[in-house]
Amino acid sequence: MKSIRSRISERLPCLACLALCFPTLLYAQRDLQDIPDPDPEIERSSFIVADGFEVNLYAADPLIAKPIQMNFDAEGRLWVASSSVYPQIMPGQPADDKILILEDKDQDGTAETTSVFADGLLIPTGVIPGDGGAYVVNSTELLHLSDTDNDGKADRRKIVLSGFGTEDTHHLLHTLRWGHDGCLYMNQSIYIHSHVETPYGVKRLNGGGIWRFRPETLELDVLSYGLVNPWGHHFDAWGQSFATDGAGREGINYVFPGSVFVTAPGAERFVSGLNPGSPKHCGLEVVSGRHLPDDWQGSLLTNDFRAHRVCRFVLSEDGSGYASRQEVEPIKSTHVAFRPIDVKMGPDGAIYIADWYNPIIQHGEVDFRDSRRDHVHGRIWRVTAKNRPLVKRPNFKGASIAKLLDVLKEPEEWNRTHAKLLLKARDADDVETSLQSWTARLDPDSPLFNHHLLEALWVHQAIGRPNVRLLRGLSQSLDHRVRSAAIRVAVDWMVDGDTQYQHFMGAGIRDEHPRVRL
Repeated sequence: MKSIRSRISERLPCLACLALCFPTLLYAQRDLQDIPDPDPEIERSSFIVADGFEVNLYAADPLIAKPIQMNFDAEGRLWVASSSVYPQIMPGQPADDKILILEDKDQDGTAETTSVFADGLLIPTGVIPGDGGAYVVNSTELLHLSDTDNDGKADRRKIVLSGFGTEDTHHLLHTLRWGHDGCLYMNQSIYIHSHVETPYGVKRLNGGGIWRFRPETLELDVLSYGLVNPWGHHFDAWGQSFATDGAGREGINYVFPGSVFVTAPGAERFVSGLNPGSPKHCGLEVVSGRHLPDDWQGSLLTNDFRAHRVCRFVLSEDGSGYASRQEVEPIKSTHVAFRPIDVKMGPDGAIYIADWYNPIIQHGEVDFRDSRRDHVHGRIWRVTAKNRPLVKRPNFKGASIAKLLDVLKEPEEWNRTHAKLLLKARDADDVETSLQSWTARLDPDSPLFNHHLLEALWVHQAIGRPNVRLLRGLSQSLDHRVRSAAIRVAVDWMVDGDTQYQHFMGAGIRDEHPRVRL
């Protein structure tokens, strides 16, 4: 893969020298006097939107403030981690950060209600619904919060994992993301040193990296190592991983199991990003679904929060990895407080953008308690394509296993992900039986036949029921993307001394395509 190469050991000190190379940019906010009127309409009028698109305000202060991460649940509600305390709590100040739930009941593109699901938190840097509640990062802990009396507010708080480092508030555990395999993925950044006790021993990650966690078994391991401040991670339709770096300058990063990036302690070789010299980016989403144009499908969306814009990258195959080129921004602004930090595809097929809204974002050159820092505002913007129908929000409530399996055929990644999560919550025996019937009825002449089978394989992975026959068939597919995904599943299912999985490994090593060999 062209993007893997040796680097000289002096690379990291050179990163520190950026302060000497760009002193004007680094210290520009010290003398900032342009504190704009916080009226959302003034901000909206500053937006420059890509041709054929429009933007509207989905939610704003005072109903929400300082959104850090957002994720939709299966009902189409938007969960938001909100921190007015960030970047540092004052002496004697009570910790009262919140998890909010926003709901657009009439599906007109604007949230009518905002409720507080949980409060009393200290800088919650991530939230994602799942397993009957929501997983929340609360400083050094991964919590699971749930509402047992159905009053809309969490009354049960469980510490799932603890021991994550807290050396820097903007490097804490963050970027919660459900994977196609039913696992929960989480990022941490360079200054964090984590020592997490699990039933399988203490798991450690010093510096940046991406964790992989299976909640039902409490298995925790590391997907990749390094990056400076990786506030973005997502998967494409074939299960390949990509990440962005809020303090690196290489754009999109291709991530694979065991990959090592800049800043990983002791690394002598590491993977380079796909866009050298690119600005720093935060958040990551992969475009899918019928609402957006065909030429946008598979694009990667991320946020250049310093330059007040949301960026779009298009990937192409390049050996064992990918090449990436930047296209016209979906949205950009001249508004000094527009700070897009998270981006998600919504259940209606629109693009949702979490706006931190702050004229001050830097740490080192501006005091944590500088009075110009905004602690009360925040917005969620919604970008839609003109003259294109929205996606009808699926009704998962009471859906049968058969109906959920059929959702795996839909082009919206959001729908497929939630279908797999709901299937994981059903009886594994029933799901496994239904899967056999579902795969038997698939049309082998469909151009999406192999992808449908791959979705079935991921369901088997999510429910913890290996299917060697299905795995063998996909590992022999004519499509290298399918073979590559199958090999990753084989690694997950492999048990020491099990010869059938060793066979898959051997076949992968001898494969004609470099990504499968990788």
